[in-house]
Amino acid sequence: MRGKEVLVFLFFLALAGIFWLLTTLNESFEQEIRVPVRFTNVPTDVTLTSGDADTLRFNVRDKGISLVTYLYSSASQPLVIDFKRYAQPNGTGTVPAADLLRLLARRLPASATPLSVKPEQEVFYYNYGERKKVPVSYQGQVEPDPLYFISEVKYSTDSVTVFASREKLDSITRVYTEPLHCVGFSEPLTVNANIQRITGVKVMPPAVTIKFVTDVLTEVSIDDVPVVGINMPQGKVLRTFPAKLKVSFVTGIRNYQSISASDFLIVADYDELSTDSSSQCNVYLRGQPSGLQRVHLDVDRVDYLIEERP
Repeated sequence: MRGKEVLVFLFFLALAGIFWLLTTLNESFEQEIRVPVRFTNVPTDVTLTSGDADTLRFNVRDKGISLVTYLYSSASQPLVIDFKRYAQPNGTGTVPAADLLRLLARRLPASATPLSVKPEQEVFYYNYGERKKVPVSYQGQVEPDPLYFISEVKYSTDSVTVFASREKLDSITRVYTEPLHCVGFSEPLTVNANIQRITGVKVMPPAVTIKFVTDVLTEVSIDDVPVVGINMPQGKVLRTFPAKLKVSFVTGIRNYQSISASDFLIVADYDELSTDSSSQCNVYLRGQPSGLQRVHLDVDRVDYLIEERP
């Protein structure tokens, strides 16, 4: 008997919930809806450099049941804008809020009222195919585990094509990804990164794949790197004591295996020697392979002798 009472209770509870839901959905609500934008009547020689993939946010008032029906049936359909109507000769176009609200009202139920739109106008940019290729770089925080080192960064493409006005093209020499945040990894890491958007600029492809290759950090040194005299007058030869020095640095184990003394350049500048009466000269590290950290010479001054040669 008790089970029947529970079933009766649940039946009336569900019935009350249905009545409450119907009553609620019959009331008017304000709801923000997101609507994608698509341009039509775009000439074949025109390239849209922005605005072709925008999403507008409309604030709409209607009965709940109508809003729910619209959100699940038509909200994903794009708002179609006539390019030729709004394009200006200077490579831009602006669709005012009143026109956007009017375009949306045409596809809403008769009972719905569009109240506002964000942004308050749709601004788009275009050109006639002007483009150039530029390199791409990542930005953000990419830090492996403290015991590891990023030995190499590989991009799925080393450059991307940017479409923009001639003025903007002249000012763009490189594009960057949206900020990355990858910390504490030890194995090679692959990420998909979107190119950071620039107003009035279209980038193709709009995203790249980046692989961060890791290696175990090790502190090592290379012996017997010769000291080379630079700016030496004809007939003069520099002799240093010692003639070869040690370079210490931190790098990955795999990277270290491919490094030799010939990859470094240590110099002593004769222009300094000619104005210094000391018996020692400064030495500088002027060349080194990539992928090294905390590179330094074990000494920064050595004894020297200038020999004359006929």
